[in-house]
Parts: sequence; structure tokens; C-alpha cells
Amino acid sequence: MAPHRERQIDRHAVGQVSRLQLRARMAVEGYYSGIHKSPYHGFNVEFDQYREYEPGDDLRFVDWRVLARSDRVFIKQFEAETNLSCYVLLDVSKSMDFTTTRESRLDYSAALAAALSLMVLRQGDQVGLVTFDSGVRHFIPPRGNARHFGVLVDSLESIKTGADTDISAVLHEIAERIRRRSLVIVISDFLDDVDRVLKGLQHFRHRRHEVIVLHVLDDAELSFPFDRVTLFEGMERGEQLVLDPKIVADSYRARFSRYLEAIKHGCREKNIDYQRMLLSEPFNAALTAYLARRG
Repeated sequence: MAPHRERQIDRHAVGQVSRLQLRARMAVEGYYSGIHKSPYHGFNVEFDQYREYEPGDDLRFVDWRVLARSDRVFIKQFEAETNLSCYVLLDVSKSMDFTTTRESRLDYSAALAAALSLMVLRQGDQVGLVTFDSGVRHFIPPRGNARHFGVLVDSLESIKTGADTDISAVLHEIAERIRRRSLVIVISDFLDDVDRVLKGLQHFRHRRHEVIVLHVLDDAELSFPFDRVTLFEGMERGEQLVLDPKIVADSYRARFSRYLEAIKHGCREKNIDYQRMLLSEPFNAALTAYLARRG
């Protein structure tokens, strides 16, 4: 029997976004890999096959004899070349259950992770999935075959939120486990100490990984639309507090705005690509807009 699934990822929307490209901006390990450049040159490798020229490819690897015979531009590929490895890190802590819309933050983030994974696979690269809360919960190493997407989606559809979060500690742990220079995409609400989170993200940059941060937020967290006395309950530790929103609204919005700016500014300083994702915008539209800006 098929395992019971807690959510159903919209495969049609995932398929639409996955036809776009996610280009690595840094050199990746290996000789040459599809659309990705390598930092290594000048070592001995054996010729393996040709592929058609892509804009931005190094012209040193054009086969000019093939061009003369066929009037088409091909690039030599070599056995030593290695595909881009991408790791999608997904926060599954209890706060990811929060929502004021139809789908939770985790549902939205799982769809984002699925779309990014299929995108990477379709461009001939490898992708893995890491889920975490206060520790690493599931670590699926990068693979590049077609069946791998089914493994990832099964995991994303069945996963449940777990314990409290300790983003910084987990990021440091994962950074130590990823040996090969890679593209690391972190999907989270980042409800943790900002300075510690930024230090965890910096650990990936220190190890020369490229990092993308997708900050998933509910619109109510920004606008704080509550207008009557309300019981607020912490999603991870269960604290309860009765408040008159009219008294605390301005203070809350100011503090939350400072928190968002601190994360965004800290990522920019560390050369980390930061993008805010709001639950009110469909994940496929938000991801398409982000990739268009990223270029």
C-alpha cells in the first residue's frame, strides 16, 4: 500500500515552474556541467561526448572541426566533469504549521522545494533534500536520475512538523556534512536569533557554497491585522498571552520590520541571495518572479 500523505503537492504548478532555469552564479566543482562553469582548468581528462553550445560557455572547448562540417556549435564534454550539486534545506519545526490562509507555511514550502528540485533535475544537475527542526531529521543525498524526484516528492508530501527550531546549530552541522562545493537553498520562517542564524549561513559561504535564502512568511506576520483582545499561543513552546492588539500593534510592526531588515541586510553583506515569500502569493508565481529577477 502507498504511504498515507499529509499533503498533496500541485504537480501541474510544480511542472510549470520547473521549466525555468536556476543558474549557479559561482563556479561549481567539476570540469564543465551543463550551464555551470567550473573553477578547475588544465588537468588531464578524457573526451566523453558533445553537447550544444550554451551562451556563456567557454569558447576554448568549442569543437571547431565539427562547426566547419555542420555549421553548428558544439562543446566538448569530458568524463571528469561533474554536475552541480544542489541541497534544498527545509525547516520542519512546529512554527512552520502557522497560517492564516488555506495552506500552512510547511505546505507552501514543500511545494517550493518540489519545484526547485524538479528544476534542478531537468537541467541535468543533482539535488538532495535535508529537513530539520532542532536537528537534522532527514538527509537525502543529491541524485540526478528521473526516479529521484519521486523519492523527494514522497518525502515532501508525508513530512510532518516536528520540535522547536535551532536553525543556527543545524546549519553548522549540515555545512560540515556537505564536502563538495554546492548550491544550498534554505527554506524557513527563520524565527530564531538573527545573529546566530546569519553565522550559520556564513558557515556555508566559508566553505565556498553558494546560498539562497527563501524566507516564508504569512502576511499577517507583517500587517498584524488583529483588532480585538486575543489569546496568542506560541507554536513551539506553547506559551500563552492575552493581548489587546491595539496596544501592541505599532510596537510589534516596528520590531518585526527591524527583524526582517536585519536578516535581509545580513544576507546581503555575506553575498547570500535573499528572497521573501508570502503565503498570499502562489508559490509558482512567487518563484517565477524571483528567478526572473535573479537572472
